[in-house]
Amino acid sequence: MQPRPQPATWLDLLSFLSLAVFLGLASGGAFGMIALLLARPAYGAEPPGEGTLVLKPADGSSTIEAPLVSTDVEFRVGGPIARARVVQTFRNPGPDWYEGLYVFPLPQGAAVDRLLLHVGERVIEGEIRERGVAKQVYEQARQSGRRAALLDQERPNIFTASVANVGPQETIVVELEYQETLRYDGNRFSLRFPMVVGPRYIPAGPMRVSDPGSITPPVMRPGTEGERTHPVSIRVELDPGFPLASLTSPYHRVDVRSPDRVRRIISLSEGTTPANRDFELDWSPAPGEAPQAAWFVEEKDGKHYGLLMVMPPSAGRASRLPREVIFVLDTSGSMAGTSIRQAREALALALSRLQPADRFNVIEFNSYARPLFGATRDASAENVEKATRWVEGLEARGGTEMAAALKLALNGDEASSRVRQVIFLTDGAVGNDEGLFGLIQSRLGDSRLFTVGIGAAPNSHFMTKAAQLGRGTFTYVGSVEEVKAKMGELFAKLETPVLKGVEVRWPAGVRAEAWPARIPDLYAGEPLVVAAALDKLEGDVRISGERDGETWTAMVPLFRGERAAGLGSAWARAKVGSLMDAIREGAPESEIRTQIVELASAHRLVTKYTSFVAVDRTPARPASDELKTASVPTLMPEGWEYDKVFGELPRGATDSRFAILSGLIALLLGAMLLAFRRTPT
Repeated sequence: MQPRPQPATWLDLLSFLSLAVFLGLASGGAFGMIALLLARPAYGAEPPGEGTLVLKPADGSSTIEAPLVSTDVEFRVGGPIARARVVQTFRNPGPDWYEGLYVFPLPQGAAVDRLLLHVGERVIEGEIRERGVAKQVYEQARQSGRRAALLDQERPNIFTASVANVGPQETIVVELEYQETLRYDGNRFSLRFPMVVGPRYIPAGPMRVSDPGSITPPVMRPGTEGERTHPVSIRVELDPGFPLASLTSPYHRVDVRSPDRVRRIISLSEGTTPANRDFELDWSPAPGEAPQAAWFVEEKDGKHYGLLMVMPPSAGRASRLPREVIFVLDTSGSMAGTSIRQAREALALALSRLQPADRFNVIEFNSYARPLFGATRDASAENVEKATRWVEGLEARGGTEMAAALKLALNGDEASSRVRQVIFLTDGAVGNDEGLFGLIQSRLGDSRLFTVGIGAAPNSHFMTKAAQLGRGTFTYVGSVEEVKAKMGELFAKLETPVLKGVEVRWPAGVRAEAWPARIPDLYAGEPLVVAAALDKLEGDVRISGERDGETWTAMVPLFRGERAAGLGSAWARAKVGSLMDAIREGAPESEIRTQIVELASAHRLVTKYTSFVAVDRTPARPASDELKTASVPTLMPEGWEYDKVFGELPRGATDSRFAILSGLIALLLGAMLLAFRRTPT
């Protein structure tokens, strides 16, 4: 007689469940299952459907054509200071009342200090309030049917404009102004205006962010009618203060008029351009006209504000020290197309500059990070050739798990017999900026981090701040044609001694508060730039530093400053940036927040903790009419491949789902085997 089959016990069930879990883990699913349960990593927000630019109501009802969002920008440039006026026009073509939400970029150093709301002939001046209070004022106006505008800072280079109660067929205009100190590098001034927030990769797990919706607006598919509804016009009145050797717009065609020998009026040749790549204007002084020192001053509310720019002298070529160079290449989905070609060419050029005495390695990262070699190798011809071939074969796909790459590249060592340099090539399309900054600070050690921004719309805030924290520099490569020149400038910095131990000493008896408080090391072609608030303008300020074992000094008379407007805002913005750095270094956020709110309120600045709000006094929307809310989609940055960003899951997420599916299949097989074992024969 055959033994009687026994009923399945909990022990039997646990056995095949354990087997299933084991098989799932064996297929690589341990991380994947946890990641999927916590949060799926992804780029940006879900894209809207194809066709014209649309508003997608928050209540899930059918979409309508979005307001015509047009932007007109005017710059007034004097010396190294730019004053910008940005006018955004919202038009509601539909029959309903709407609230429009528009996420847009500004330069990371922009000091936004004015907001105006235009409703017909009426102009409402915005007020700066603590962020929570501004939100309450806006919500009250929104609910009561009054037209209102709210301007929030989500990141130093990402802002949100909320416009409430835009009536049917109505046009609302939001105007803002900001002050900016221009970048001067390699004997060239640069005015840069970002036009689009590229989709940001939002990681899962401990590096995830709490506000992904605030920095990841929906995106239109390139080539649709929506592109024509995001026009931007740009006009620049340039008064550099010296004759020009060159004036170029590398990414947009421009018309240039010359009222006199120095001044220029620049505008877009086609009148407007789609908001899908950054605008840049570069100019260089004529030979012998480059400023060695510039001092600008403004008197406001009984204080003197100043901007100091001093160019250290060029150093002779010092003996070249052996280097350990770690190249890190972003191969995530956002780098597909033009960006990955630029990055591969830039990296190949960098590899060709290595010397036999150097050591190096190459790391690529997308959803994962992987090095070419297990450890750094000598820069022999054979190893360099192997690395070059490897780089040529890299393709862009998957997510942007940048933390893994930083952990591989930054070893935290404090002492080395070699100059250790990390060269990071990426578009910086990440949303977890702060977490990555903390990682850089904790693991930098004796390394220097140099960031190379790739593509039409790199995350300039991340790239600039990462280089600052990494005691390196930021280089932007916007086209393949620029690779050789821009990488050549970077090589000059990598191979030239820095100016260390820089000190700024204000005259005795002058009370001065200057930012940045700690002056960073300076590389070839970089000026010292300091914003200061002083009680009086007397005596000379002394600047000193050490380069290649020799002391360098410069003196600038404070009473000879050139008059300029808006320096108070520039100084306050610099101080806010330093206070935010203090939080990252461990200062209590509650104390820093109080200081920033007080400072921003005095100087009317938008910050992480303060916002502009403008409210029309007269109710416009009848109480019986419903108000719908919608986010205005933005354009995909030029050169990005839409399907690589939105058409496939990041590799981490795909692998996670595959691993879980493997586990479920194993679970099913285990159940079938158990049932078969229990079947009487």
